[in-house]
Amino acid sequence: MGIKIIGTGSYAPEKVLTNHDLEKMVDTSDEWIRTRTGIEKRHIAADNQSASDLAFEACKNAMEMAETSPEEIDLVIVATVSPDYPFPSTACVLQKKLNIKQGAMCFDMQAACSGFIYAIGIANSLIKAHSSIKKALVIGVEKISALTDWQDRNTCVLFGDGAGAVILEERSDSNDFGGIVGTKLSADGRFADILQVPAGGSAMPITNEVMEQRLQYIRMEGQEVFKQAVTAMVGACKDVMEEAGVSSEEIRWLIPHQANKRIISAVGKRLNMTEKNVYINVHKYGNTSAASIGIALDEIVRKGLIKRGEYILVTAFGAGLTWGATLLKW
Repeated sequence: MGIKIIGTGSYAPEKVLTNHDLEKMVDTSDEWIRTRTGIEKRHIAADNQSASDLAFEACKNAMEMAETSPEEIDLVIVATVSPDYPFPSTACVLQKKLNIKQGAMCFDMQAACSGFIYAIGIANSLIKAHSSIKKALVIGVEKISALTDWQDRNTCVLFGDGAGAVILEERSDSNDFGGIVGTKLSADGRFADILQVPAGGSAMPITNEVMEQRLQYIRMEGQEVFKQAVTAMVGACKDVMEEAGVSSEEIRWLIPHQANKRIISAVGKRLNMTEKNVYINVHKYGNTSAASIGIALDEIVRKGLIKRGEYILVTAFGAGLTWGATLLKW
């Protein structure tokens, strides 16, 4: 018994931006980017592609795997920092595009790069609390290129666009097992200013002066983010494993947020995980924020790299600061 992931899906835009392409745009090099981040390329959405367009493709793939029709979806949660509009929610836009039934619960939530884990935790709780919710569609999606300052060589090399989606369902069959074993979600607003988009909200509306200062784009204090990220993700993972009574040796896959290969490796080492058990795809996509874990999970499933009964530990860290971990039994 348990609330299980019964389908996964992902999507990356067709356009690929390599490190060599970036060499022509800003003062950087392929060697500099690779050695510091592990990133080789990233996917960038077309000008006429919105976050809901990316999410739509990932959702179709997840629904096909789960053999689930739009009429069966009772809940849609979209985790994103780059929604189609300030309002309505991207989840409602997606409801229309996917022909999901009227009356389904649909909303967006924002926890930056931790958004996918937060959204799974929320969906898990809502399914338990509401007998009318049988299946939930959870999406992490970003067109983060729209928030990227392509003149800032320290940040523009990091990010890419994409979407990852899962379908959750409560299973009561006694022959079934697994599902969401445990979740730890946390935040610390004291560090809100080390990773942010300063302008575009009610605190600092967009003006000509703001745009001249390029405050509508991502600002990051990289070294401080690195330090906080490793400590927070390791702590969340340990908390979840301890609560579940599961050791690191029992984890088949650790999927950290795909932000930086150095961060990923540091988290794996502190959790005593071997390299063969830490999933890395940051070299292909860059940091896709809320989409990264969903994309990685879909790759693991579709490549047949996980077996029934094995554990997957996912963990993320993002602006806010937010962080968390979720333990899954497949």
